[in-house]
Amino acid sequence: MSPHIGKTILKLCLALLLLSGASAYAQDITRGPETNLPIPRFVSLKTNEANVRRGPSLSHRIDWVFQRRNMPIQVIAEYGHWRRVVDRDGLGGWVHFRLLSGNRTVIIDTELLPILRRANAEAAIIAKLEAGVIAALDECTPDWCRLRADGYRGWAPKSALWGVTPDEIRP
Repeated sequence: MSPHIGKTILKLCLALLLLSGASAYAQDITRGPETNLPIPRFVSLKTNEANVRRGPSLSHRIDWVFQRRNMPIQVIAEYGHWRRVVDRDGLGGWVHFRLLSGNRTVIIDTELLPILRRANAEAAIIAKLEAGVIAALDECTPDWCRLRADGYRGWAPKSALWGVTPDEIRP
């Protein structure tokens, strides 16, 4: 066998190995049966009030009402037009999909979180946000996220936010 043919066979074997690994990885990602979007995933509330039901239909009892527009919540299941969601306290139930938005938001999880000009702990502080403030989520690096809240735009450590996963990167 010539060295050229041997190299070609080796390249083909490596390509097949990489493709089989990529397809195995793709199979590990859970997808919603209705939307084919990843489960779990973060979304936000589109309205000021959203009934949270015990099951995925209007005939199921309302357990409580979310009352905070733009609040981030996590979708953990899908059934028809219904999404099973949880909030940052782990409380949840079923909400109709029309009450949810794909616009990403986060909740500030620490008291007086400094919002910085750059994604660097030494950067200038632009503002400080109180715990519980909802901010629009822009981009995220491995450790930082760029936020918009109350007219301010800056960077915060990802670990101080609820509504984004630790490994999430957003361009």
